[in-house]
Parts: sequence; C-alpha cells; structure tokens
Amino acid sequence: MYFIWKEWKENIRSKGLWLAIGTIILVSVLLLVRSTSLSYDQGLYILLINLFDTLIYFIPILYLFMGAFSIFQEKEQKTLVMLLTKQESYWTFLAKKSFGMHLVFLTPVIIWFFLFLIPLKIFFKADIGTYLVFVLSITVLMLVFTQIGALIGSISRSRMQIAGIAVIIWFYFFFLHDFALLSIIQGVTHENVKLFSIAYFLNPIQAVRMYLETGVGIYSFGHMSRLLKSFMWLQPGAFLGASLIFWMAATFISSVLLHRKEGFE
Repeated sequence: MYFIWKEWKENIRSKGLWLAIGTIILVSVLLLVRSTSLSYDQGLYILLINLFDTLIYFIPILYLFMGAFSIFQEKEQKTLVMLLTKQESYWTFLAKKSFGMHLVFLTPVIIWFFLFLIPLKIFFKADIGTYLVFVLSITVLMLVFTQIGALIGSISRSRMQIAGIAVIIWFYFFFLHDFALLSIIQGVTHENVKLFSIAYFLNPIQAVRMYLETGVGIYSFGHMSRLLKSFMWLQPGAFLGASLIFWMAATFISSVLLHRKEGFE
C-alpha cells in the first residue's frame, strides 16, 4: 500500500502521467468527432480500429518513459539505496514498485475508457464485448511497455541513457522487428512456420493487433490455407497471453539481474 500511495503522489505532481492521459483523451475525442458521420451499426468497429491505430504510436513510447523515470527517480532521490539497506531485496522492491506503477498508470486510463463508452452508446450501436476487447488490448500494451520501461530505468545511469534506450526499443518494435521478419519470409515453410509465428507474436504490438482485429471481426480464420493454419496454431488470445507473460517475466528477471543501484557512478 505504501508503494501505491507513494507512486500516486509522485505521478500526480509529474507531467508524464498527465501527458499520457491527456493524449489518450484528446485523441479519443477527436476521432469520435470525426466518426459521428459513420453508420450506426458499423461505426463503432471502425472507430475502435482507428483509435487503436492512432494510440499505438503514443502509448508505447509514453509508457516506456514513465516506467523508466519512475524507477530512475528512486535512484536520484537515494530512496532505492535506503530501501536496499533495510534488508529489502531488489526483486521485492521491484515487485512492489511495478504493482504500484501499473495500478497508478492504468486506473485513470481505464476509468476514461469506460466514461468514453457513454458517448459511444449515443452515436453507435455499442457492443460491450467488442469494447472490452479493445480496452483489454490497450491495457496489455500499457502493462508490457511500462514493465520494459522499468527495465530501462533499472539498468540506466542517466536520463540521457533512458531517452536513448527507450527510443531504440520503440523503433525496434515498430520497424526493425517486422523488417527482420520480412527479410526471411521467403524461407518460411511448413516445417518452420511455427518458429516464424512465435517470432512474429513475440512483438507485443503484433500480438495485440491480431487479438483486437479478430475480436472485432475484421479477420476470420474460418477458411485458412494449410500454411496459415500452421501459422495460427494458437488462438489470438493465447498468443496475446503468451506474449504478455513472456515480456513481463523476461523484463522483470532482467531488471533484477542487471540493475544498478546508483543513477551516476
């Protein structure tokens, strides 16, 4: 409870949390205004996909920085050293800190999206199940990139390092990962397509996108080729869950093993 309250007090005074919430609210409202002319029956699906495609450019980089600076601030203020000298191990500190970050970063956004449902029900035929798929997709993105941000903050010694590493990671997930897979796609066969599928869905952005687009009915896997069936050897929700667990566990373990106690040495 201490970490949750501490995280809330620190972030309520910072610009990062308000920037993230403000960006999400502004983008949501602008796209709603632009989408009011869409059909009553299908407008919701179009709006949600457009909203996701827009937010996906902002959420990863914002939450990378927020997670990283939240951890790094403990180094700058010397509270991390004091906590670790009081027989607090780094992994217990990180577990409590991560829980506090996720709760503080997620709660205002989730509250906003449920408030956002009110005008959606006015202008469109609102499918609650589809909307929950969208909210879950955004939630997973925030969880993953906040935890990756915690890794960046754990291994960094300066704010400049945080900025450089965060931009490189954002660039990798948005461009380099898909570019690398495209360069080897000609070599994909029935024998290695599952390995290619694992590599593809390890990118949390692609796992979330596939889950959302199948959840709103854009993609249907009722008539698939044999190769595509081998590629989609799990349900999109299973790929999403596996990607979430992998990144949360891998980044947490890496943070514990590679952390640096001091901001500057």
